[in-house]
Amino acid sequence: MGKYFLFILYLFGLMFATYAQELSYINYLHFDDDTPTGERIAAAACLRPSPRQFEWQKMETIAFIHFGVNTFTGNEWGTGKENPQIFNPTQLDAEQWVETLKNAGFGLVILTAKHHDGFCLWQTEHTDHCVKNSLWKNGQGDVVKEVTEACAKHGVKFGFYLSPWDRNSTFFGSDAYNDYFTAQLTELLTGYGEVSEVWFDGANGEGPNGKRQVYDWERFFSTVRKWQPNAVIAPGGSDVRWVGNEKGYARETEWSVCSWEIKNYEQLSSMKPEEAALTFRGFFATDMKLGTRDVISQAKNLIWFPSESDVSIRPGWFYHQQEDLEVKTPETLFDIYCNSAGRNSVLLLNVPPDQRGLFHGNDVRNLLKFAEIRNKTFAENLLTGATANCQNGINIQGLADGDYSTFWTTADEDTTSVIDFTFENEIMFDLLLLQENIRIGQRIEQFRFEYLTGNEWKEIIGASTVGYKRILRFPPVRSNRLRLTIESSRLNPTLSEMGLYLQATTATNIKQPSIHTTATVYFNSEKLFVHTPLPGILNIYDLHGKLFFSENVPAGQTPIALKNGLYIVTLNGKSWKIQVNSFLRRYEKPAKA
Repeated sequence: MGKYFLFILYLFGLMFATYAQELSYINYLHFDDDTPTGERIAAAACLRPSPRQFEWQKMETIAFIHFGVNTFTGNEWGTGKENPQIFNPTQLDAEQWVETLKNAGFGLVILTAKHHDGFCLWQTEHTDHCVKNSLWKNGQGDVVKEVTEACAKHGVKFGFYLSPWDRNSTFFGSDAYNDYFTAQLTELLTGYGEVSEVWFDGANGEGPNGKRQVYDWERFFSTVRKWQPNAVIAPGGSDVRWVGNEKGYARETEWSVCSWEIKNYEQLSSMKPEEAALTFRGFFATDMKLGTRDVISQAKNLIWFPSESDVSIRPGWFYHQQEDLEVKTPETLFDIYCNSAGRNSVLLLNVPPDQRGLFHGNDVRNLLKFAEIRNKTFAENLLTGATANCQNGINIQGLADGDYSTFWTTADEDTTSVIDFTFENEIMFDLLLLQENIRIGQRIEQFRFEYLTGNEWKEIIGASTVGYKRILRFPPVRSNRLRLTIESSRLNPTLSEMGLYLQATTATNIKQPSIHTTATVYFNSEKLFVHTPLPGILNIYDLHGKLFFSENVPAGQTPIALKNGLYIVTLNGKSWKIQVNSFLRRYEKPAKA
């Protein structure tokens, strides 16, 4: 028996000491070349997050704020030649930002203290390309200070993004730049209180002198560790990795345990900016297979390395007026949440202030509605009304008790299990939530969820990984008998929480207009119809103002071909919003004439 396996059995024994106690963590392992695959898989099951990684994962949603000279030039990437005086927000209100984000459920705000253009939002001593030479507050303002003070007031954590690439600094491309960058990093780490996340990308284009920089990453990382040891470093370092896209969607199979090979940081200097933005480790962030058995069987090192899924609420990362009608809808944001935080990742959502220094009203409304959808959806766990049974289970009462620290697991060395649920009456649900206890490790590899109809069990949905949280959605189901089958697990599986919910985004929550004054939208025989009580000109637009349908229609039924999405319908001077999705036909009743 290998030394790693003996060590793993020791850890496994500790697991049963208490269900509520947090164990010491191991988030890195190195293997000898002859380590058997079975021992590697067992070791992967015992890796777990560091305390700072676990606190970060629990937040689920983090806010990004891109703000700077680009806000006033209309650019996404600045040139570094901008006149600092163009930065002049007339109504900057960091409290509006932070309070809005807190009300929308975000517990951490990351501010772009410096983007690629090199313009600094604080009173740095190391460059004149900063707010002290802007018109804003006669050069006396400090955006970083105002944001940190607002965060402290409202109980929100603070983080910052400091772009390594600097298109303004004449030091860029020399050893002196690493000194310059470290000095600015130290200012931010020591001058503004507690920092919970430090965000670096690997962008590395040319500086003013046409040179690229060889970044001293180890020095940058050690500087963060020295001054803010509890801050996670993302998406480089060894705390958090980039998920591999900027759409906010994690993989369907998202392992937090990954193969880890240190890459020569000097290679970054020869990469294109979009390549250098990838994680600084021995795999590409866009790889679809991370942490699978075949990857682990060949790994020399394993690390607990969870993903962060970044996306902007608008098409761009900085504010652009022409995008005011392109703000992601609350329903879209909820979909992104379910496919990021609901796929064992953390959602990093960017919300850019406008030239006034305020969040635009469209962004605020959609953020708050997004929070409302989440709150309403997860307000009632229908599973709490069930009687649960599991022949080889331990602590089954911990499944739906609302306490993450308590968890269900299996007896002996069982890696499979079946949990049955019985309800006195039928329930209707369309969302399944599962959470592993990642303080023990990420273990579940395959599961399926079924309901009983007559004498036959039918599968509702199945998936692979769970991790900190897994959210799965499906067409609504009615049943009083359900079962969850764990088909495969690395060592004993664990579940800290399980829940069944009915989504608040379905058509039951869409306010329908009165049939006597406007039209009603419904499905009939798998087709979409608009029922109009009176003749008139019927127009249908998307939320960007694009006209999809315009016709002088009679009273009665008019078939319409629309893809899934949100639309604005107008008829006889009245207008309202409709949602078209795969669930609508299951809820909507044809309107009575």
